[in-house]
Amino acid sequence: MSESFIEISVEELEPLLQAGARLIDVREPDEYASGHVPGARLVPLGEVPERISDCVGDGGPTYLVCRSGARSANACEHLASLGHTVINVAGGTMAWMMSGRDLVEGNSPT
Repeated sequence: MSESFIEISVEELEPLLQAGARLIDVREPDEYASGHVPGARLVPLGEVPERISDCVGDGGPTYLVCRSGARSANACEHLASLGHTVINVAGGTMAWMMSGRDLVEGNSPT
């Protein structure tokens, strides 16, 4: 599989989120509710093809995250193949948590 997107670390992601970056969490709703990166919006991986506009908004880069980075890489590959600018969060939500950053529990608008 040829990657047509880049990856960033959670250390690189944090200031981008503070500046208003769009972050999409592609895990399942129960995983998301049990703890997610602050500001992340839920679009489960299986719904990405039908919810492209929810993922990419009106342009600009979109950051994608999952538990470890594998599912979000799949979503990035799909969205990048359609010409969207997407960036995978290496290590995913686990890397965010392991770095000592807080997670938010509960649901948010999908």
